[in-house]
This record gives sequence, C-alpha cells and structure tokens, in this order.
Amino acid sequence: MADEVVAGRWGGTDVDFGEEGGRLTYGSYLRLPQLLDQQRLESDPPAHDELLFITIHQVYELWFKQVLHELTASRNAMLNNELWLAQHLLRRVHTIERTLTQQVDILETMTPQDFGEFRHRLSPASGFQSVQFREIEFLSAAKDPSFVRRFRGLTDAETARLELRLDEPSLWDAFLAVLGHAGFATDTEDSIGDALRKAAGDRAHYGAVWELAEALLQHDELAAAWRARHVVMVERMIGTKPGTGGSSGATYLRSRLDLRYYPLLWDLRSSL
Repeated sequence: MADEVVAGRWGGTDVDFGEEGGRLTYGSYLRLPQLLDQQRLESDPPAHDELLFITIHQVYELWFKQVLHELTASRNAMLNNELWLAQHLLRRVHTIERTLTQQVDILETMTPQDFGEFRHRLSPASGFQSVQFREIEFLSAAKDPSFVRRFRGLTDAETARLELRLDEPSLWDAFLAVLGHAGFATDTEDSIGDALRKAAGDRAHYGAVWELAEALLQHDELAAAWRARHVVMVERMIGTKPGTGGSSGATYLRSRLDLRYYPLLWDLRSSL
C-alpha cells in the first residue's frame, strides 16, 4: 500500500510523478529544440519583425491542425448520431476560431514599413498555399477542386490530402445524416428546408438537432469574421499591392467575403 501511495495508480498503470523517473522532460515531450529552431529568417540583414511574421503564421498552422482534428471528429460523431459529442467539439472549434481572429491584432503591431523590409523575400510564397486552411474549407463543405489545380508546389502527400477531403463526407453531409436519422427527408433543398423549419419550430422534440445546426452556423459565422478581419489587415498593411503569390491581394480576399458554408441555415432565418 505504501508503494502505491508513493507511485500512485492511474487506470491500473503505475505512474511516477516528479523527476525521479526521468523518461521525459517538458522540453523533450514538446520537442522544443526542434520547434524553436523552425523560425528561419530570410532577410539579410535580419529584419526585426520577420520573426513575428513567421511565428504568427506557424501558430496559425498549429491551430489549423487542431481545428482539422476537432472538425473531423465532430463530423464522425454526427455520422454516428452522437449529437452531444459533435456539438461539444464544435464549441471547442469556435473558441479556437475566435483566437485565430484575435491573433490578427498581434500581426498589426507590425507597421507597413517594417513589413516592407522583408516582404520581397517571401515571393512566391503566399497564405493561399496553406493546405490545412483549404482542408478546413473542404471539410466544412466549401469544396472547390479548382484550388487543387491552382496550388503551386504541392507535394504528392499534400495533393492526396486535399483530394481525400474532396471525396470524403463534409460536415454538411454528416448533418444531413443527422436529419435523416431524426426521420426527415433530405433528398432536395426544399425537403431540407422543411426539416430545418420543423426542427426550429419544435425544439422540445428536436432540441439536439437544432443546437447542432446552430453550432454549424456559428462555425460558419466565425470563419466569415476571420476572413473579414484578415482582408482589412491586408489592406492596412499593403493597400492595393498584389499578393506575394501573384494574386490581386486584398481584391481577391474581398471576393471571398460572401462565402457561406451552410447557405440553407442562413436562408432559414428569413422564415423563422
């Protein structure tokens, strides 16, 4: 008993707390030497704000990885009709998405003059080339095969990931499965609209379905908020200059502002 008190038991497995075990350290678990060696500046002499620019975008990619992890699990939960779990994971995504928007504030502490010191070094690299960001859009239901064709420098593995996201069920496909499991027809947009109106009007019976629909709409709204915040930041930073990847810059980003993942959920508002 004394040994168990010292070592502790967790799920039937002995756990040693403290540094006596020596198997892991904070740095080795998080691979900090490797992680902190990934901020390689291209400017010469080094531009002070390039470290900030790289760090922010690497953090974005880490959050994108987590968002994909949660959205995929939420999609799978819906396909298994595990509505509470699907909604719980979407709420976590909402919190991350708010953080993504707030990170723009940090980037805007960099002045246009400071960005100009190293921006020319970035071409033709561009945020347009973020594979994970495009995966999030595809998984959310905004599937556009033309993006795969337009990407420059994709590896075979990245192409395979994007093609898989195009082929697999989206969050919307999974939500339609939820509606079908609840007894609704989903073969046409009209039948889906009828199902949504009935769920909205009878939350006593379809409360879980309605809350899940609201969670999807929140995901859509927060993605739109990030796009809007991002384009204003770009206009503040580079005005009407073209993007480093060759796009029209802010003009292209503004063309994406009307994107909606779930237009039927937005249309529903007009009939409530």
